[in-house]
Amino acid sequence: MSEANNLIEHIKQAEKICICTHVNPDGDTLGSAVALKLFIEEHFEKKVRVFHTSTLPKVYSFLPKYDETEFVSADNNKEIFDLAIAVDIASVDRFAEAMPIYNNAKFRVNIDHHKTNKGYGDLNIVEGDVCAVGLILCKIFNELNYSVSKDMAIALYTSIMTDTGAFKYENTTPECLRAAAQLVEAGASPNGIYRLCYESKPVNMLKFQTHILNKAKFYCSDKISMTSVTKEDMDKFNATDDFTEGIVEVLRTAKSVEISAILKETKDGFTKVSLRSKTVNLLPIIEDFGGGGHIFSAGCTIKKPISIAYDKLLEKLTNAIG
Repeated sequence: MSEANNLIEHIKQAEKICICTHVNPDGDTLGSAVALKLFIEEHFEKKVRVFHTSTLPKVYSFLPKYDETEFVSADNNKEIFDLAIAVDIASVDRFAEAMPIYNNAKFRVNIDHHKTNKGYGDLNIVEGDVCAVGLILCKIFNELNYSVSKDMAIALYTSIMTDTGAFKYENTTPECLRAAAQLVEAGASPNGIYRLCYESKPVNMLKFQTHILNKAKFYCSDKISMTSVTKEDMDKFNATDDFTEGIVEVLRTAKSVEISAILKETKDGFTKVSLRSKTVNLLPIIEDFGGGGHIFSAGCTIKKPISIAYDKLLEKLTNAIG
């Protein structure tokens, strides 16, 4: 039995089904979760619950079923499901407070596209060379000849578009472009979804991002660009977690830059790091910090205050540049 057929069999058998998204959700985890929820509800007429553990970015509020996602905390994560499906969750620490829900489920599915995913589910559908989980779902639906509704197409297109940087990153392949074309044929609007994702920022987000970009410093003959976000920065602009989205990509756009990094102070006093690269493999760099991701797009949490984490990371990046 193929992995796709195995997934469908467990969907058919389950009564209580949930989908888990990762902490600090992005367009791929949310778009994939929404698309999968719609698929199960439309084709199997079963109610599906989608869980998140961080503030939902308002930029994705156009997604169908966005308002039906449920916040999970340590106070309400004891429920037991027949089937729990993780989408775009590279490692177990990315579940945050949803980890007990996933662990306690009778059967657990892991659908992901990160090379660093170690296969923590009972069924693991992991394709490290695929641009987004949305594309994996497209392949499953095509393989089994399931139709894609307009709402599903909107969610899947959002997943693929955002994780390819609007089809400009190195993970943009002929396969993902063909899938995107099929989703447009099914009703997704390329212009409309692009504008909703990238041209609908609130003014205070733009001011916040300008402030953080102005703090950027450059090292190693401008081959490394780094900036940081403190709690004071967040408070000053009344920023939410999604306000940092896209900053590290902007830093990488400088012609000389090979690696860009943004460090964010967390509530527990640690440091969350996002890295981007043009040619340098980032995975060995973040391995010591227990991070994960892709060759040119990775992240980790350094369990140190931001000032110490900054210096530790800069040393590793400098060594990587050589």
